[in-house]
Formats: sequence, structure tokens, C-alpha cells
Amino acid sequence: MEDIIEILNEVKPGVDFNKEKNLVEEEILDSFDIVNLVAKLDEKFDIEITPADLVPENFSSAEAIKELVEKLKED
Repeated sequence: MEDIIEILNEVKPGVDFNKEKNLVEEEILDSFDIVNLVAKLDEKFDIEITPADLVPENFSSAEAIKELVEKLKED
């Protein structure tokens, strides 16, 4: 989880990602942020986030992103 928070802080500094639960809905992360985040997650965790994975639920919070990464690492 620490790695994901670190990446989120690189993409969008100044946000308390441990508390925020609606990153997409509240427009804390915009589409450019998501693209940047996906690239960093793919590289860091050696996974491939596909267009099918690009749904708001997968990026609503740091916890949701962690769950997505863990699921993709298993596949």
C-alpha cells in the first residue's frame, strides 16, 4: 500500500490518499492523472492495466487501486 500511496503522491501531490474515498467522483484525479497513474502502476508492479480495468470503481481510493493491483498480479 505504501508504494501505491507514493505513486499517487507523485501523480497528484498534496492529497491525503489515506482518507480520500472518491478520487474520481470528486474529480481529485482527472483523466490525465489516471493515464499517468496507470503507466506508473504498470511499470512498478509489472502488470498490465487494460481499458476494461479503467472503471471509476478501480480508482476511487488508494485501497481500490491496491485491490486492482493485487488482482492483476495474481492473473
